[in-house]
Formats: sequence, C-alpha cells, structure tokens
Amino acid sequence: MFGDPDELRARLSDMAEQMQGAQRVAWADNAIKLAVDVTVAAIARLELNGSSDEQAMQVRDAIRIVFPESVTLVREAREGLS
Repeated sequence: MFGDPDELRARLSDMAEQMQGAQRVAWADNAIKLAVDVTVAAIARLELNGSSDEQAMQVRDAIRIVFPESVTLVREAREGLS
C-alpha cells in the first residue's frame, strides 16, 4: 500500500529534518526581531532633555544597558541555526 517501508521511513525522516530546520529559522527570525524591537522600544521611551550632547549621552547610556541583552538574543538565534 505505501511501498517499501525503508523508503517511507527515509522520506519521513527527511520531512522531519526539513520541519526542524524551518522551526530553527523561524525561532532565529523571532529572536532577532525581538532584539530589534526591545532596542527600539527602549530608545523610544527615553525622555531626552538638555543639550544635544546631554541627549546623546542619555541615548548611549540606554543602549549600553539594552544592547547586551539584544546581542545575547541574536547570538542564541545564530547558534540555533548551526
């Protein structure tokens, strides 16, 4: 009815591997999007005041806090693709 059982098993295995690969790519895409969204949201919430130099310092301080978390998300996403 389904042909050779070994061939069926091989096809099912290939299909499972393809699905796992697609899941890894989707997870990586979501992690990278989350990293970008978190960084953008953090910067958007800043209430900047003072001179342009003071405002630049405030943005740099926020990025200094948020960026390591974003890098971690992207690193884990890249490792998930390996």
